[in-house]
Amino acid sequence: MSPQAPILCVVGARPNFMKIAPIMRAFSSQGIPATLLHTGQHYDADMNDAFFRDLGIPQPDINLGVGSGSHAQQTAEIMRKVEPILDEQAPAAILVVGDVNSTIACALVASKKGVPVIHVEAGLRSRDRTMPEEINRVLTDQISDLLFTTERTALDNLKQEGIDPARVHFVGNVMIDTLHYNLRQAKPTAQTLAELGMETTLIGSDTPYGLLTLHRPSNVDDPAVLAPLVDCINQIAADLPLVFPVHPRTRSRLEAFGLLERLDPHRIICTPPLGYLELLGLMKSARIALTDSGGIQEETTALGIPCITLRHNTERPITVTEGTNTLVGNDPQRIIAALKAALKPTSRPERIPEYWDGNAAERIAAILKPWLSAGISGQNTAPHA
Repeated sequence: MSPQAPILCVVGARPNFMKIAPIMRAFSSQGIPATLLHTGQHYDADMNDAFFRDLGIPQPDINLGVGSGSHAQQTAEIMRKVEPILDEQAPAAILVVGDVNSTIACALVASKKGVPVIHVEAGLRSRDRTMPEEINRVLTDQISDLLFTTERTALDNLKQEGIDPARVHFVGNVMIDTLHYNLRQAKPTAQTLAELGMETTLIGSDTPYGLLTLHRPSNVDDPAVLAPLVDCINQIAADLPLVFPVHPRTRSRLEAFGLLERLDPHRIICTPPLGYLELLGLMKSARIALTDSGGIQEETTALGIPCITLRHNTERPITVTEGTNTLVGNDPQRIIAALKAALKPTSRPERIPEYWDGNAAERIAAILKPWLSAGISGQNTAPHA
């Protein structure tokens, strides 16, 4: 295998885009050849184009166009379509990020074909096997040859699962690389709302507001859970107006359960899904975020914005132990209590986690360069970070 062969970098869903952007820049700056493959797991053309444009990601060299389906259908289709690509491209390695179906599908095919697997954002664990992402994380780490972690505790998780620490490198968080790189370009909230035709006197330049995102099945698939959450959201909005970019899955559930019209239109601004620069602008100016998203837990920690996470667990514990995040589940009373505590000026100290400094991708490239030059003989020759 030639060390000059490119690394095949895989993206499939919007969370991947934020992680791959700084990696592609770092590879380019350090002379590491790379090919970008988009599985098409998230297939909204407008949203994809917006993310690629906003984040400065080169257009994919290969697009599998997989589209939607059940977890099994989607994973199988990605595997079926990526196999001939690996045969044609003969990459030096395949690099996967995060925990979506594209990650495990491409890693599994590569591993069985003897192509080394590099996993960025390895070792994160929620301990909740009902989450499909947790299954993807655990299995991808088991078949990866090189694992890059965002926080030091991830190594403990990997060692407990029998993974050789020599394959693991703590480099920091590439999501935060993207945040730092784009912070000055983030769109002001008023501009975003105006461009959406949603000009409002509810939120002015200095008006405190909260950012709400909600999409996980545990929160939106059961009307017995979602209805009380809607009432809780209205209660919060009575004191603090909310901007709510509504995920397509969430919108369909709200409509199916007759709950969309229950959201207070005078205090809650419901928008379509937003591009990265729009969402970043909303986030950096928000007084608080309420979310069940993994990425927003990290980004609010980096920005110093209080975050209330509507989940019972998190695969990003450092956002709780060192950051601005509070886990509350989906019980309305706990949500309200946590919100009040988080809004107090001296509610808690926090600090930016180690290596969340905007340079994670450069560390990855610096470790990969000698690893690739050694011809990927099956041994990790890079120094342990």
